[in-house]
Amino acid sequence: MKLLPCLAPALLCLGFLAGCGKSTAPDSASASAAPAKIKIGFLVKQPEEPWFQYEWKGADKAAAQYGFEVMKLGVPDGEKTMAAIDNLAVAGASGFVICTPDVRLGPQIMRRANEKGLKVVTVDDQFVKDGKFMTEVPYVGMSASRIGTKQGETLAAEFKKRGWSAADTAVCAVTFEELDTARERTDSSIAALKAAGFPADRIFKAPQKTTDIPGSFDAVSVLLTQHSDVKHWLILGMNDSAVLGAVRAVEGRGFTAETAIGVGINGTDCIDELRKPKPTPFFGSMLASAPQEGFASAEMLYLWIKDGTPPPLDTRSEGILITRENFEEILKKEGIN
Repeated sequence: MKLLPCLAPALLCLGFLAGCGKSTAPDSASASAAPAKIKIGFLVKQPEEPWFQYEWKGADKAAAQYGFEVMKLGVPDGEKTMAAIDNLAVAGASGFVICTPDVRLGPQIMRRANEKGLKVVTVDDQFVKDGKFMTEVPYVGMSASRIGTKQGETLAAEFKKRGWSAADTAVCAVTFEELDTARERTDSSIAALKAAGFPADRIFKAPQKTTDIPGSFDAVSVLLTQHSDVKHWLILGMNDSAVLGAVRAVEGRGFTAETAIGVGINGTDCIDELRKPKPTPFFGSMLASAPQEGFASAEMLYLWIKDGTPPPLDTRSEGILITRENFEEILKKEGIN
């Protein structure tokens, strides 16, 4: 019994220490809980095209730098676009970057995004509502008018350099009037050719039904049949695929790098063409940086989600001419293989 007074303080101390140990030990649930990564979607209309693959590459670079997650999805039509937005919301995304398959889907996309609480940045093609651009939605892309102007100026300069006569030469303008961005590019290119003195009555349009190489090939084949007397062709279009389809068509009629000149836009879908051992009528392309646009749009969206500060409403870049002589060096700088 005399030992109890001595044991009591010791037992109390042990109980206190045990209590302290329990209160200071990290709760297992708290220890495992870490801030969730911000998730964003990156939706593109033609995921098989190199341009969009390089945009995704740029977005991945931004994700690695800032520590967010990119969910990459192909949305070739309106139905898949709406489904993708729903899926992003379910997966916990906070917003998405999109190159829409149809600019007229803009209002519908924004309604669905707002319903789901998702922020939106458009890339490449601006949304359109009632025939006008939706300038209230942040946009990242190239300046359609300036890059089109440069395309036309390049064709005019090469035409003059070769000393061809206007009487023997014609312009093949591969067009897609349904897309505002495409129309702005080709209209600006045609305007630049006219400003350089090329006769307007020697400029012919070849409307595409589809925005790919086969669509361009078919449209240009019809034009070539209608104007079989032309000895030299200057070829323009809204992108590399449009010009490549035209090049394939003129080659089928016997034209070569010495008798036809094609200048594309984008600079990513023509790399294999420029690497061919023998030059083709595809002279060059106005390079817009797909990796940079992918990086910039993903970065803007992430910072908007993280900090709550909306990005600029309009961010545009200009293209630079790449040819067989300089494209390897320029693409290396851009991180494009």
